[in-house]
Formats: sequence, structure tokens, C-alpha cells
Amino acid sequence: MLAIAKDVTKSFMGTKVLDNVNLTINQGDRIAMMGPNGAGKTTIVRALLGFYHIDSGEIRVNGADPIKDRVEVLKYISFIPQLPPPVKLSIGELLSFVEKSSAISREKIFLESERMDLDLKNQLNKPFFKLSGGMKQKLLIAIALSKKSNLLIFDEPTANLDPKGREKFYELLTEIDPSCSTLFITHRLDEIEGLVNRQIYMDLGKVVEDEKI
Repeated sequence: MLAIAKDVTKSFMGTKVLDNVNLTINQGDRIAMMGPNGAGKTTIVRALLGFYHIDSGEIRVNGADPIKDRVEVLKYISFIPQLPPPVKLSIGELLSFVEKSSAISREKIFLESERMDLDLKNQLNKPFFKLSGGMKQKLLIAIALSKKSNLLIFDEPTANLDPKGREKFYELLTEIDPSCSTLFITHRLDEIEGLVNRQIYMDLGKVVEDEKI
């Protein structure tokens, strides 16, 4: 298995956001995770990535603790957040950081960006935060797909993309190595039905449905 969460609970300011969540992600799983806003979807994902300390329970990713061994855990995971981070670096500086921190070739990122109809080479001095929402999302997707990962996590990855951008994105996903697992937090199951083999539904901080499809 790639990741496991056992009886995980998490509260924010006295409100329980995760309520004894149990979740296992195996190699080759293609998961659609759904549920209303506030159901705990993003929270469990961020706990798996080591962004949050949990109140109780246990989380392991490739056998490692995402808090204590965060660098090791993140080495083989790509994550696309719903909202692009407020990065103040230029595109060139961001690519240099990614090259050094994740061992990703800049040329590979250029290639994936071009396939998303995003021309980076003529915008290297432009600040990331000045890109449009769609361009930011395309760049983050290109970086994620350029990285050698065994788990790809997408939190509403097409939220800022136009229809053509969505089509390109889903086309690229059909080329992902079958051994790589993917987890989509989404409200658009109809768009990814052909890309997933498992459906998880969360509500009120619990996994209420988990089935193969």
C-alpha cells in the first residue's frame, strides 16, 4: 500500500473536521473523492501530506510518518492544490527552485507546459502571482506531471481551467503510468469517470462510501 490512515481525528477550534477516518490507498488506485464542502476531503489529504498534525490516529505514507519524515514522504508525491499558492517568485526562479528541490528537468516542465498550451519560455521573468488563474493551474499541473511520482493528488485541478484546458488535462492523465496512483478531490465525477476505478464519498468528517467502480 502507498498510504494508510487509521482512526484519524482532527479538530479546528473545537469543531471536529475528521471523525475516525480510515483510508487506504494502494498502488494503481485511481480514486475520485467526493462530498460537500466541509466534509473533510482536503483536510485528510493535507494530513497525508504532513501539512496538518492530527489529534489522534495514525497516518503512514510508504511506511513513513508524514510529519517526522516529511521530506521523504513528499519525494514521490505530486500535489495540485485547489487554489494556487501566493508565490512571489518569478517563473524562472520558481522553475529553478523546483529543479533543485524535486530533481525535475526544466525542459520536461517546458514540454508538459506546451502540451497544456502554456508558453513558459517567453515569460520567465514574469512573477508567478501575476499569471491568470488558468495559467497558474496549468504551470502547477505541468510541474506535477513532470515529477516521477507514485501518487498524484489533485484538489479540484480544473477549477480555473477553460473547457479546452480541461480537455488537454484529462488527455494527459490517460498517459500516466498505470502503476501510479491518483486521487482526485472533485465535484465533477462525470469528467473523470473513465480515469478512476474507485469512488470515495465523505460527509461530516467521515468516509461514508468507498467502493470500486
